[in-house]
Amino acid sequence: MVTSPAAPFDLESEFMQTLGKVSLEITVVLGTTSMPVHQVLRLGRGAIIELDTSEGDDVKVLANDLPVAKGAVVVSGNKIAVEVTQLIPRSPELR
Repeated sequence: MVTSPAAPFDLESEFMQTLGKVSLEITVVLGTTSMPVHQVLRLGRGAIIELDTSEGDDVKVLANDLPVAKGAVVVSGNKIAVEVTQLIPRSPELR
């Protein structure tokens, strides 16, 4: 009886197949502001809300509300994207 050797177990491939099914909520924070509720209720279509950042400032990238990176806004034609410029290390309590 001839048997073929078992295919080697590829841990990375198995991990990526499992990881590929995980969903994350990605949020990009361009800036923040504070305003009274009565002012928010008066906002209408086309209203401009001033943020505490300027055009060249880094944006924060959050994954499930946890900071994971900093980036820069990139505009190409009518598309807006974020280029990741720095990864933020995880804090020890999250490991």
